[in-house]
Amino acid sequence: MTEIRETLRTYITSELIRDESYPLADDEGIITGGLMDSFSLAELAVYIEQTFGVYIPDTDLTVAKMDTLNQIVARVQQG
Repeated sequence: MTEIRETLRTYITSELIRDESYPLADDEGIITGGLMDSFSLAELAVYIEQTFGVYIPDTDLTVAKMDTLNQIVARVQQG
């Protein structure tokens, strides 16, 4: 779980937020906090599928289900 979390944190901060030094907290609102938008969420879903082999359907790509790193990690672990 720690490896998944850190891989996702690195991708989000470096590729989506574009600030590798940003201290992204596990429970921080990534979308609600304005750090990324719905287009970035779609990019994240593609990355998750390519990196972890987990397909996330469009119905799960919502702020309610994918707003925090904790939520994203839980969704990846769910498979």
